[in-house]
Order: sequence, then C-alpha cells, then structure tokens
Amino acid sequence: MGETSDIVQVTDDDAIEIGEWRRVSKLTIAAQTLRTMVQGVIPAIIILYSAARDENTSEVFGYAALFAIPVLLLILSVTVLPAWLQWYRLRYRVGSSDVRLEQGIISRSARSVPYDRIQDVSLEQKLIPRLLGLVEVKFETGAAGKDELKLALVTEEEGERLRETVRELVEGSEDQALAALPATGAEDAPQPAVQPEGRVLFAMDQRRLMIFGLFSFSLVIFAVILGAAQQLEFLLPFDVWDYAEQYIRDEGYFEAGKYVDGMDTAARILGIVYLLLTVVVVGMVSGIAKTFVRDWGFKLERTAKGFRRRRGLLTKTDVVMPVHRVQALVLSTGFIRRRFGWHGLSFISLAQDSGKANHDVAPFAKMDEIEPIVREAGFTLPDGAEEWRRPSPNYYFDRAVITALVISMVGIFAFTAAIASAGQLEPGMTVIAIAVLAVITLIVAREFYLWRYDRHALDPAQVLSRRGWLGPRTQIANRIKLHSVEIAQGPLARWRGYCNLKFGMAGGNFAFNGLNLDDARKLRGAVLDSIASVDFANLPR
Repeated sequence: MGETSDIVQVTDDDAIEIGEWRRVSKLTIAAQTLRTMVQGVIPAIIILYSAARDENTSEVFGYAALFAIPVLLLILSVTVLPAWLQWYRLRYRVGSSDVRLEQGIISRSARSVPYDRIQDVSLEQKLIPRLLGLVEVKFETGAAGKDELKLALVTEEEGERLRETVRELVEGSEDQALAALPATGAEDAPQPAVQPEGRVLFAMDQRRLMIFGLFSFSLVIFAVILGAAQQLEFLLPFDVWDYAEQYIRDEGYFEAGKYVDGMDTAARILGIVYLLLTVVVVGMVSGIAKTFVRDWGFKLERTAKGFRRRRGLLTKTDVVMPVHRVQALVLSTGFIRRRFGWHGLSFISLAQDSGKANHDVAPFAKMDEIEPIVREAGFTLPDGAEEWRRPSPNYYFDRAVITALVISMVGIFAFTAAIASAGQLEPGMTVIAIAVLAVITLIVAREFYLWRYDRHALDPAQVLSRRGWLGPRTQIANRIKLHSVEIAQGPLARWRGYCNLKFGMAGGNFAFNGLNLDDARKLRGAVLDSIASVDFANLPR
C-alpha cells in the first residue's frame, strides 16, 4: 500500500478534516529515539562495567573508551533512521464512519475502529513525550485494552482536537444524550445539569497526597530490592550467596545468636520495636512515593462533556467520562482510614483506564466531598431510609461447613502421615490438631461476620450492596442502566433454598450472593420492571 500525496503534516493550527490522511508530529522521531537510547544506556553501562572488571578484557575496553563519542554517534544514527521510517510510514484518518490507522515499514498493517465501537477517547503522557509536549491518543473500545487503537504521538493541541472531534462523531452533544434518558423508573434520581466548562469537583494537593500515602502502606520496595539484587548481582564486589554460605560455614550465625542471648529483656524488646518501626517507616515511604507518582496533580472537573480526570507525575493521564456512561458507583474505605473519615469513590464506566474499568474519581476524600460528585453523576448515597436485608444464613453456613471439611481432611491426612512415620503419638501431633481446630474456628467466625455485614437494598431508582467488616465496600447501580437479571442456583443452593442474583452491567460486575429465593424473585421483578420501561434504542451509545 503506497503513500499518497494528500497526507498532511499536523501543525498546532490545523483543524481536523473528515477523511483527510494525516501524519503524527515530527517530534515523535525524537521521542522514539530518546526512549530507545534510554533503554539501551543501562544495559550498555552494565556490560562495560562488567568487562572493565574482567582482567582479560579491561585493557581492550580501556582503548575502546577513546572511541566512545564516535560509537555513540553511530548508535544515534542507527536509532534515528528506524524512528524516522516509522514516523514516515504511519498515517491516520478520521473518517465519516471510523478511525483508521496504517503503519509498518516492511509489512503494512491497517486498522480501523467504527464509531459505534468507540466508548471514549483518552490522552496519556509518559515522561519523555510529556517533556516534548506530545500525547498518546487512545480510542477505547471497552474491550479491556485488547482492541484499543493507539495513536502515538501528536501534540497536546492536536490530541485535544482529536478527542473532541471523535467524541462528537460518536455520540453528539451531551444535551441530546441526557434528553434521551427516560424519566420512568428514576423519578427520585437527580439528573445532572450541564455546568460551566471545567468546574472543579475534587482535587488533591501535596498535603492530601502525603496523608493518602501514609494510609497506603506498601512493602513493594522490598520486592524491588530483592529483584534488583538478583538481576544485578554481578555488579556487586562480592557474591551474595557465597558470602552467606561462608557466614554459615564459619558459624557466624552462632556468634550472632550468642550476642542476642547476652542481651537483657529490655534490649531485646527495643530491638524488636526498632525492627518493626523500620518496616513501618519503609512501608509508609513506599506508599507515599507510589501515591505521589500515580496521583500527582489529581483533579476532577465537571465539563460539558462529562467528568474530566487528570493525574500523574511521570505518566500523566487525561480521561473524560461522559455522565450517561457511568454505570455504577463504588464507595470503599479501609479499617484505619474509616476511623478518620476517609473514603474512596470510583465509577464503573464503559470506557477503560489503562485496562481497568473502574475510574477513581475521589480516591481519598471526606463524605462531604464525595456527595456532590455522586449527585452530579445522577446517583444518591444511602440516607438511612433504605430497607437493608441480609442474605440467607444457610449460604454462609454451607460455605463454612464445606471449607471446614476440606481443612479437616487435610489435617487428618497430616495426622495420619505423622503417626505412620513416628509409629506412635508425638507431642507435635497435638499441635497439628490444635492448629486445625483454630483454623476451623476462624473460618466459622469469618463467615458469621461476612453474613452479618453483607447487606443489600432496593430504592426507587437504585440497587445497593454493602459488604465487608474491616473495610466496607458499597456498590450503587442505577436500575435503568442494568441490562439483565439472572437467578443462578446450584444443586446445594436449590436444596437449601438460596440463590445468587446477578445483574448484567456493561463495564463491571454486580451480584447479590446467597439471597433467599423469595427475596431474589422480588428484586428481579422490581428491576425488570425498571428495565422494561426503558427504550434502549433511544439511549446514547
């Protein structure tokens, strides 16, 4: 497939012409070159350092260092040429019915995504493109990233124009979308009104990020250190495993044990406290770093197109979520943060966010900050007037019995194997029996508390689910946005008189497990009445 002469190089002042072939920004060549060189610098340094330490090759590489600049220039030229060819052989077109992308140097590939499959258009900036003022445009299809079309890279202005143009072609104005929503079945749900452009609903400053990071305890840094030590072990001046083996062989751990034995009780307690404090501090620092990198500059705005969320330090994302595509809300918290009044709010939407269906819109907020966002989305928070109902106790009793039986079988097998090996009862076998009983007791207690704190409710416009004891999680779905209702029963559930009620929802999962069969039928009838009242042919895509 050859190039045509009507390809246009994009400039900041160009408008999006329907049916016109265009090229991405020329700065893409620089971004691709820098990214390739950065990816190759670290391996090159490691190879040179390793070779310099080798007696057989250190002198050769000492001479080679004199030619470092010519070699770097050669690497740069070899890197720039493929980047230029990729840029030259890539073109895209915003047509009247689809978005089309053609690329490839030797073998050409052409992809097109019809507008009826595009759920949203988002912008993403990694570090190097962000420094150059470039963005990656993602045409999201709601298929968890499998069929997404990505266009890299265009200028920030071009990305904004592409998003607005494609969104208008996909769904039209928001006023038409809201007008298509029926009033039946949602009389009590407040309908969002179009607000002035860019009204800030929620934002997090550095102080809020710091507090959020303290609650986001993470020990991932230890996994990173261990992984780096394993991969880069050859850079260390000694062999870790040889050193550990020598330490054990020389009975150094016995000396350490004698040193610990020589401490008094207070010193041992202080040592344990110091170790725990070190782990806690490292976990908090890791949580703060992760939070700052992910949520730096977090801002949620209400625009004429919907909810616009921007965040990110190294990788900046800019996502717009149309109001009518918000399928459900998820309100969550943690055991400690709930004591201080902190909660998180996310949307279940048709659009994707880096492969996830849930959009964080207020990851760390107070309830008085969350309530306006919920109202703008057309939902309402539980106000205490709902009739909350628990699932069938038979469901949790059966789960506890089945799990206890499995644990008991494992314990009996271990007990029998121990007797066969020792030929008689040993003190350690008593420990096995006590451990099995303790695990079964914990399982029974867990299922009891799950039953006690698992509740569901139905109001005139919504279905609600609340689960969890330590970190409660509440899901709220609009009844008219549910697609189907299914009652599922296995053999045991049919015998015991309970079932699972599953709601079909685009972009997420919503289910009530272990309901009494009568309750499930009443809920299904009420939700089906709401669904039947909606003419889905008139709803926006």
